[in-house]
Amino acid sequence: MFNPFFASMLLAIEAQRVIELRLVRLAWGGQEGWAEMNSMVFEKIAAATEAATTLMTGGSHAMVVARYREHVAANTTRLEA
Repeated sequence: MFNPFFASMLLAIEAQRVIELRLVRLAWGGQEGWAEMNSMVFEKIAAATEAATTLMTGGSHAMVVARYREHVAANTTRLEA
């Protein structure tokens, strides 16, 4: 990406779909809702750790945003199934 703000904007837009799908899953409740809640918390911790490691080892913010977009795409695919 040439413009880092464009990638960040795409991440924000793509993340909205994951938020929507997760809220629906949480609203259903039951075992699926509980599993999604746990998954959500652990994924956030893992993603933050990965981002910090990337930055501490000399990676760029663009690399962090690109990796977050990969996570968001994987979550969208998983939640839409």
